[in-house]
Amino acid sequence: MKEELQAAEETMLPSFISKYEKDERAGARKLVQQAKKQLEALAQEKQRIEKLKEYERKYESAGYVCGIDEAGRGPLAGPVVAGAVILPKDCNILYINDSKKLSQKKREELYDVIMAQALAVGVGMAGPGRIDQINILQATYEAMGQAIQNLSLTPDILLNDAVTIPNVDIPQVPIIKGDAKSISIGAASIIAKVTRDRLMMEYDKIMPEYGFARNKGYGTKEHMEAIRIYGPSPIHRNSFL
Repeated sequence: MKEELQAAEETMLPSFISKYEKDERAGARKLVQQAKKQLEALAQEKQRIEKLKEYERKYESAGYVCGIDEAGRGPLAGPVVAGAVILPKDCNILYINDSKKLSQKKREELYDVIMAQALAVGVGMAGPGRIDQINILQATYEAMGQAIQNLSLTPDILLNDAVTIPNVDIPQVPIIKGDAKSISIGAASIIAKVTRDRLMMEYDKIMPEYGFARNKGYGTKEHMEAIRIYGPSPIHRNSFL
């Protein structure tokens, strides 16, 4: 029974409960209760996702609704990365959320699902040199603009996490904490975060002394000490140091 429950997909939980609900063994009752809790959690997650579609439903008459978000505004090293995602209107991907609220494993899983199911995904980035040259906010706007340009479809309206992107002709809706309020922005945050994290892990192979695989360029104690010992690397943001 335990192996059967572990192997059961979410859609198979009701049949598992029906099959074993009358089993009087203590272990069986425990597993049935576990299955019921999983089913209840699944129902709650589906309700949460429906609520996350509020802005998408509000603006769907405009046409293609695109979520925009970034990752990496705060680190001392590496680029700032932006994601742009257009999801289908009937999108039912569960567990999408602000990428910072998800584990690395869950972000990686959702990245693959979003890439497979989205109508279009675009990524843009601005490197450390560009950040030093024009400042982090302007570099973030630049990365977002690139992400929009790199979409295979032209969006009709943009849902942005808190910001209004300059020099973009498409109508925009800035939403405070949008990555936790809009399924499209949440998806964009996951794309941006996973893309950037993977890049920082590649940098770690080249410059392991900074611990980029662990700190992703953020100013941890270990990272700060490495900068004191080795000095800044070519991917450090001098204006942040």
